[in-house]
Amino acid sequence: MTAVAPVARKPMNLHRLREMHAQGEKITMLTAYDATFARLVDDAGVDCILVGDSLGMIVQGHTSTVPVTLDEMVYHTRCVARGNQTAWIVSDLPFGSYQESREQALRSCVALMQAGAHMIKLEGGGWTTEVVHFLTERGIPVCGHLGLTPQSVHALGGYRIQGRDEAGATTLRKHAAELAQAGAAMTVLELMPSAVARQVQDENPGMMVIGIGAGSGTAGQVLVLHDMLSITRGKLPRFVRNFTAEGGSAEDAVRRYVAAVKDGSFPDETLHAY
Repeated sequence: MTAVAPVARKPMNLHRLREMHAQGEKITMLTAYDATFARLVDDAGVDCILVGDSLGMIVQGHTSTVPVTLDEMVYHTRCVARGNQTAWIVSDLPFGSYQESREQALRSCVALMQAGAHMIKLEGGGWTTEVVHFLTERGIPVCGHLGLTPQSVHALGGYRIQGRDEAGATTLRKHAAELAQAGAAMTVLELMPSAVARQVQDENPGMMVIGIGAGSGTAGQVLVLHDMLSITRGKLPRFVRNFTAEGGSAEDAVRRYVAAVKDGSFPDETLHAY
């Protein structure tokens, strides 16, 4: 019997992601910082690759993301772009690369996009709205990031759940609405009660909300690859699931992650949510 070749995936784009969101198909995202893992997660069917400044902790051994530089983000984005063939690449603006001015943010975005990024992610709400509007007007797809924003970990008093009280939840919802109005096509919500994240998604139906420790009521999910492969040492956050527990290869684990997000079995509200 002649083997049937697998159907090649078409490169992901923003239009296709929006179509998936409109049709209720969950969006999958994982981090990658090099060409080898980028190729692996792409081959396994992940929709989006996040070149996160989490590489400061995962790759470089820092205790936070703050030391990561723009040059380092450009280098890792370039590596990921070489290994990737079809996934949508989202790259982080690191601390200090966009806080000074809109013009500084634009220069940083240009460097990342010339390295291969398709979308740029920045942290925070309120003051970032003007920056997001400035960037999107100039044709740069932007992803926001609210809730636990690791670059602000010292100001937040550590890695704490955000939006637990009414005032905090109201602020998160306000900032999310402002980001959507400014043109952010996507926003990551990190470490918050699932009810708050669900509200944010419901109130901003045109924006793709990607959760990490934010429950199942979002448009999609993201995890740090090394966490879900159980490579990271030490205690992992509650929202992480070890997808290697069933055995097989790393690619098998990523395929299980993709399937679990798509069918809604991950995250499990009783195990992985707050």
